[in-house]
Amino acid sequence: MNHLVVIDPGMLTLVQDLGRGSHASQGVARAGAADLASHALAQRLCGNGPTAAGLEVLLGGLRLRTAQACIMAVTGALVEVSVDGVLQGINHAFAVPAGSVLALSQASIGMRAYVAVRGGLAVAEVLGSRSRDTLGGLGPAPLAATDMLPIGDHVAEPAWLDIAAVRAPSDSITLTIAPGPHDDILGASGWKSMLQTEWHIDSRSDRIGFRLAGPALAAPASDIASFPVLAGCVQLPGDGRPMILGPDCGVTGGYPVLGMVSQEGLDALAQARPGNSVRFRRSN
Repeated sequence: MNHLVVIDPGMLTLVQDLGRGSHASQGVARAGAADLASHALAQRLCGNGPTAAGLEVLLGGLRLRTAQACIMAVTGALVEVSVDGVLQGINHAFAVPAGSVLALSQASIGMRAYVAVRGGLAVAEVLGSRSRDTLGGLGPAPLAATDMLPIGDHVAEPAWLDIAAVRAPSDSITLTIAPGPHDDILGASGWKSMLQTEWHIDSRSDRIGFRLAGPALAAPASDIASFPVLAGCVQLPGDGRPMILGPDCGVTGGYPVLGMVSQEGLDALAQARPGNSVRFRRSN
């Protein structure tokens, strides 16, 4: 079987697909690509089916060697992509000869680059997905040097595009928040503060949750029993600073849920760097 060999995994590279969408009752998070739009675009550029698996590369630095000739694409964070030292660019499909080295530079804008190969990655599934869940420890382990990644046949003939115009990730995000089950906990003055504050991505953010830095919101003490949560929930922890749950979040939580942001908002957060600004607006 055709395969890729990992030369350098960079800071953190994970196998991801669309995730596990039907196992919350078993205590299993969705996982899947943090920036689903960039992941899906990379797969489409390679002519793969929507459930194909690829790589999520944190801040670049990945180097792979091909065993046989293949078609690949890179999307997401702004990185320089080269094959045997020849620049290829991002957001388009390109040929990689057998025995060649694909290399990603460190990202200059954004956080996560997505790498797809025609046929998808045929690593073993766990509960119907090839995604790594960093909280639950499910799915393929983070990539390490000398790992071999088998390439499958998860194609959808023909590829309907080979290049796409994509806006670079922004360092300023506005998230639309829909009301949640505990949206009344802040009161009118608390919501005013939340919507008027320019929040900033906290350096502790990860795939489990995107933490925000800023002035603490005043809210009455709450004693809420654990209840189901999912990616996109905007929680208010005890420190009064909102946190948006990511794809690897736990499936229960005891903090108030002020509202929900869309997958489009999560895609933007997946590319946000520590210090980038975040503002909220309420949905109509």
